[in-house]
Parts: sequence; structure tokens; C-alpha cells
Amino acid sequence: MTDEEYTAGDVREGIPFVGAGPGDPGLLTVTGKELLESADLVVHAGSLVNSDLLEAYCDHAELVNSVGKDLAELIPLMTEAYHEGREVVRLHSGDPAIYGAALEQMDALESEGVPTYFVPGVTASFAASATLGTQLTLNEVSNHVAFTRPQGKTLSEDEDHISDFVGMGDVTTCIYLGTHAVGETMDRLLEDGHDSDTPVAVVYHASWPDEDVIMGTIGTIADEVEEAGYRASALVLIGEAVTAAGYERSYLYGEWANRGSNESEETEEGCSD
Repeated sequence: MTDEEYTAGDVREGIPFVGAGPGDPGLLTVTGKELLESADLVVHAGSLVNSDLLEAYCDHAELVNSVGKDLAELIPLMTEAYHEGREVVRLHSGDPAIYGAALEQMDALESEGVPTYFVPGVTASFAASATLGTQLTLNEVSNHVAFTRPQGKTLSEDEDHISDFVGMGDVTTCIYLGTHAVGETMDRLLEDGHDSDTPVAVVYHASWPDEDVIMGTIGTIADEVEEAGYRASALVLIGEAVTAAGYERSYLYGEWANRGSNESEETEEGCSD
């Protein structure tokens, strides 16, 4: 099948809320790319979306930066453009389902008679996992993944469950929107009695050209992040899986691995005869 014969799925009537992915334009989905290429108006998440992506796929469209604009500005803008017959795309960073404010915009648009739908994107945790060369889930190391954020203006102390997730032991805890609070978060974990040697990775701008990785532990990572000067745009991952060590072979490949090992032994024995 040629590129010309392929048409991405899940394209429907209405304004799509597209996940731009973590940064690298190559991590935009095929459906997202096609929607952007056909758009007349793209309302995007400012510097959270790589400018290279906007230049590659949106140079023909009217671009509106949503940063600093509230619903009273954005909803009439998108509604008017849609009713004029223009192709409108709302472009969020990462995946709009993870710590985005997509649904409130979609509800407001629906109340104005504008249908909407989601087009998923690659979230930062997956890009960070790729950068670290590990899996978020590893057999006998991490059976679960938690997407969370630290307490602050949006989240109360009682709603912060980072310590609970870390305490479960077999969870990879992925902290969004918490770069500025790494020190406070690690202090709380230490106060709660968590092992100071628990591995922590901080991935700044995962998949961007200026991507950076800081490896440490609950006891050391705060000072390292402070020294690097990062206050935003980094993902914090806590748990043994970030080191890609100590895992057991899965049942899926267990027989293959054993057979490969036996064949190797037989070959070596045959050579020695």
C-alpha cells in the first residue's frame, strides 16, 4: 500500500482535540499529522508544542497561541471558525487526556453546537521511558504505573498520593507538573520513611533536541535538579524500573530463551567432541 492509498482513521465531523506528543514532531500520530495539514485554524498550546512541528505541518494555517487566553476568548474563536466552514484543530501537548483541560473546552463547544472528539497523542511518560531505555512495567519489578502530580495550588495535601504509590513497591510513579517541587516531594517521601536509595529519574524535555536526563535517588535527586536549574518541563519517574535492572524474563519469551540456551550448550558440546 502506498502513502497515497493510506488514509488515517478516526477522522470525524467536528473539532478534533489532537495530542501533539511530547515534543519530537516524529512522534505525532498519522491522524494528527493529516488533520493539521488540512487545518485552516490551529489553536495550540504555545511553547509546550515544538515550533518545528508547527512549521512542518501548520505553516499554511492561522495559528493561535492559547496560552493566557480563557474560555471566553477561545470558545467563540473556534465556534465562529467552525460555523464558517473552516477546518479547526485544537492542538494540545502530549496527550490531551493526561493533565489537560480538554473536556471543559469540549463541553463548552458542544453547548454551542460544535461537535468535538479526541485524537490521542504520545504522553511524556512514554517518551521518557524511551529515553531511559527501559519499560515502565517490568516483570517482577513494576506491575503498575501511576500518573500523578504533587500537591500545590490545584491538588490539596490529602489528594497527593505520591507516597502511597511509592510505598506499594511495584509501581513506577510518573510525576507530571512537578519539576518545581522535586525537593519538597522528596522531602515528604523521606519523612514518610521511604528508602532514600529508591531510584529516581528526571527527564527534561523528553524527545526534544535539548533533552536531558538526571539520574539519582530519593535522597539525592533534589540537589541534582536544583544544580541543573530546571523548574518546569521535566517528568519525574520513581521506582526500580527506571534503572532497567533486576527484572525476570517474561513467560512470553521464557521458552524461547530456554531453548536458545539449550541449543547453545549442545553446539558447544558438539564442538568439543
